[in-house]
Amino acid sequence: METLQKPSQEIPKAILVSAGYDGEKKKAVIKFYDPETQKIMIWQDSGDHKPYCYSKSSLEDVQRELDGREDIINIVEEEKTSLLDDSQIKVTKIIAKDPLAIGGAQGKPGIREKVEAWEADIKYYENYLYDSRLICGSYYSVEDSKPKQIDFEIPPEVEESLKKTMAKADPSTKKHLEEWAKLLSQPLPKLKRVALDIEVISPDENRIPNPEEAEEQVIATAFASSDDRREVLVLRKNKDEMITSVGEGAVFRVFDSEKDLMTAIFETMLEYPFILTYNGDKFDLTYLYNRALKLGFKKKEIPISIIREIGYVKHGIHIDLYRTFHNRSIQIYAFSNKYSEHTLGAISESLLGDTKIKFEGKIGELSLENLAKYCLKDAELTYQLTSFGGDLLCKLLIVLCRVSKMPIDDVSRLGVSNWIRSMLFYEHRLMNALIPKQKELQQKGGASTESIIKGKKYKGAVVIDPKAGIYFDVKVLDFASLYPSIIKVHNLSYETVLCTHEDCRDNIIPGTNNWVCRKKMGISSAVIGALRDLRIEYYKPLSKNSALNKEEMGLYNIVSQALKVILNASYGVMGAEIFPLYCLPVAEATASVGRHIITKTIEKSKDMDIEVIYGDTDSLFLKSPRQEQLEQIITWASSDLGVELDLEKTYRYVAFSQRKKNYMGVLEDGKVDIKGLTGKKSHIPQFIKQAFYDSINILSKVNSPGDFEKAKEDIKKDIREKYLALKQRKIPIEDLAFNVMIGKPLEKYTHTTPQHVRAARLLESKGKKVKAGEIISYIKTNTPPGVKPISMAKISDVDTKKYLEQMRSTFDQFLDALGYDFDGIMGATKLEDFFWGK
Repeated sequence: METLQKPSQEIPKAILVSAGYDGEKKKAVIKFYDPETQKIMIWQDSGDHKPYCYSKSSLEDVQRELDGREDIINIVEEEKTSLLDDSQIKVTKIIAKDPLAIGGAQGKPGIREKVEAWEADIKYYENYLYDSRLICGSYYSVEDSKPKQIDFEIPPEVEESLKKTMAKADPSTKKHLEEWAKLLSQPLPKLKRVALDIEVISPDENRIPNPEEAEEQVIATAFASSDDRREVLVLRKNKDEMITSVGEGAVFRVFDSEKDLMTAIFETMLEYPFILTYNGDKFDLTYLYNRALKLGFKKKEIPISIIREIGYVKHGIHIDLYRTFHNRSIQIYAFSNKYSEHTLGAISESLLGDTKIKFEGKIGELSLENLAKYCLKDAELTYQLTSFGGDLLCKLLIVLCRVSKMPIDDVSRLGVSNWIRSMLFYEHRLMNALIPKQKELQQKGGASTESIIKGKKYKGAVVIDPKAGIYFDVKVLDFASLYPSIIKVHNLSYETVLCTHEDCRDNIIPGTNNWVCRKKMGISSAVIGALRDLRIEYYKPLSKNSALNKEEMGLYNIVSQALKVILNASYGVMGAEIFPLYCLPVAEATASVGRHIITKTIEKSKDMDIEVIYGDTDSLFLKSPRQEQLEQIITWASSDLGVELDLEKTYRYVAFSQRKKNYMGVLEDGKVDIKGLTGKKSHIPQFIKQAFYDSINILSKVNSPGDFEKAKEDIKKDIREKYLALKQRKIPIEDLAFNVMIGKPLEKYTHTTPQHVRAARLLESKGKKVKAGEIISYIKTNTPPGVKPISMAKISDVDTKKYLEQMRSTFDQFLDALGYDFDGIMGATKLEDFFWGK
């Protein structure tokens, strides 16, 4: 980790935000954020902590195997706990001079390649944080060059709520609950930050400039910040060109030299501890770094470093929001799947109700003023994605740091499986437990149930197929944190499922041949169970407690959301082979108990004369239940099954398709939920997408069964008008474009040639270089090879029959739920006959 400042030995009060390793000094480096001064403070380890790994071979065998290596400091024996067999074991600890000694570098094999090693894949700074009990996102003071965690007083109302939660808790989880509550209730600071966006002159509108080569000029850079800075720096193309305004409250600076522009960019960056970008790792920061080198800047003059395709800022923290919003858990659980595309424009439109400025042609052809406005808008949107909802995303990331025990820059870039990995690794260190290797967990065996879905390793969740049709007044009951509840209540963890104790073998998991431990609480069960209890029993009620002030309620709401993100993913990672603690019997047990709970709840509903019309993983759709029936089944689930049922939502009506997991529902306020329907997919042309949403909008106005006939006629008329406009070639060609990303280099597409790849190859045949990651916009044509890039196509090239088929496949999905089909709603046996007949 490179820094631009000397380490501080005394820090009064600051939040630990990041960590790294100084390769020259061979020391851990910690970054603290001081909310008072709004600066990053650097602290360097003053102790003798060194990189290490473990072996289960004897001390003598390891010494013999590694004899002669100069990168080893010491080899010693230690005692560790083995959770797998509930025993104390002797291990050999190998202490190295630097992390490269363990991992290997520049052709020299690492220690883990010479001996079978445990805990050799953990990043050094993670090891340092775990061993030092340092928690990212938490407050510390540094005194006598040692970080000391700062305690905060809990408000009386909150303490009372915690006592109630503790009173109901299992004795074995009380310690966890208290520690977590203390950590998660720390105040959340306001982060001083600036969003940065750059524009680069491009010789071709279809080709993104290469950030590694950085051949083209940086022509504009914009900043939008938490201290109301709205500024854009632009490179003048000719002396006569002027800017009068870039927007109210915004300022601009015009430069005649690109090097002067770059200097101003770096000076502004240095004023802010947190730098925000959208895809800055792959583009903005990488381009600035390489372009600066080309312009003659020395490395020490550039506040950026690029390491393994990640852009770091030496004086602070860089958060690439593209990586954050691309995270499926953030998308689904934090932002309720409100966006489906991952472009800055699409996400801003979904979450902010605002989007990018559109223009035609090349970026370099814009006037200086329009270029400045375009660039500034992108920076403003990037910043606003962290500021809306009272700085929701910034606060969410800090809470996720506390839960995952990871630096904020890692949390913002890495997926939820890494968060949970780090959280559980930290707990292993607290217990002095050796982290098992995957091959040890695989010795637990495979699944005892057979998957219904091809490719799955075990039988998954129960899904109650709906009867196609329309149902009014539908209540959706949600099993609150179903899988975390199962993990907690049934003590599911890699060491407890199929434990080594003979007298636990009769404690069979429902629906499987496997048993679970009675003697000890599993590490996953303890941690996930404590977080589940805190969210359901503590933070969720606190977030709605009117006795607290708005700021306190906001804090607890953020914590509740962060825990929801982690908890909802906890079962999924247990069944993912990429997860270091993946254990198939644990994933199978969780799914099996889930099926048992859902099945029992459905049976209970039938006994109470409640019609269950659909069930999907952890929710049930009930047809017109009375209030007393809802209360009765919620009470029963809590007392008999140990799970919480919540009334999640009420639909005015739901329309189910015959296809699984495809339905649309209209909520009481007229909002439309769409599940699994093609019209939502990002690659669909705008013309068809708009037609789809126009029809959905018509259906959102249906209030009673009698309204459907009018809706049917309105949809019929709308679809017919849109298709006639297509047939008559009145639709703008850009609205007919399919937009699909090239997932790998074109030469790698050898077995199949998807349509977007065919279009990309046409671009390359015209001398345009296409790289992985680019979005290819193409239309379907009536001439070989059946597609054309939009830049090479004319409206007369459009194959209207192919678009007709796309419309049919899109509309059939939700029309099927309404009891119609695409051709039938148009009143023709063949739609072609309808349009081209009399």
